[in-house]
Amino acid sequence: MITLTTQPLAPLLDRLLAEAALARPETSPIFAGMAERGEALMRSKSGHVELYTQLKDFPLPVSRATGVLLYMLARSCEARRIVEFGTSFGISTLFLAAALRDNGGGRLITTEFEPSKTARAKHHLAEGGLLDLVEIREGDALQTLGADLPEAIDLVLLDGAKPLYRDVLDLLESKLSPGAFIVADNADHCPDYLGYVRAPGNGYLSVPFGDEVELSMSIR
Repeated sequence: MITLTTQPLAPLLDRLLAEAALARPETSPIFAGMAERGEALMRSKSGHVELYTQLKDFPLPVSRATGVLLYMLARSCEARRIVEFGTSFGISTLFLAAALRDNGGGRLITTEFEPSKTARAKHHLAEGGLLDLVEIREGDALQTLGADLPEAIDLVLLDGAKPLYRDVLDLLESKLSPGAFIVADNADHCPDYLGYVRAPGNGYLSVPFGDEVELSMSIR
């Protein structure tokens, strides 16, 4: 028996993923009104704040497949120290915290700039029995992840504002354990990040994994 497939987490994830499938931002009048500017805002280091503020009531989660991948990666490398950029409603956080529980414990630092999403994530983590493993930092990730990090980080999930992926990685890079995994969701929106992790000599092995993520491993 593992945390991911048993009570209370399994039915909670089923419910949250089903709700997320119905709450798709492209069906919202808010999104329709921003359709012409959405791609530009997604790639902008300033405009993304407007975009994600407008979409604050949408979970914008990883897929179930990506969530299971996160769990498997964290279990396989026996992760004890995980950092997540972009908590949202806490769905990906639940997959990662479940792996920590099954690894025997650890610390997951996750950061979210939207207060209402922080509140939802805390509620979901408490409902899943995993809140004790998670520290949620509210605010700009370039500030919240700028200090008080573990001496070594075993796994990183990048799933916040895409233009900041490279900046967030820069904050964490010196702390990455040998063989640490970095999972970047929808990284095609940040070509600067992709160019960096794929370039020979920058200390990573990196490949696109499925249709959604860039999977990288630190080889420093």
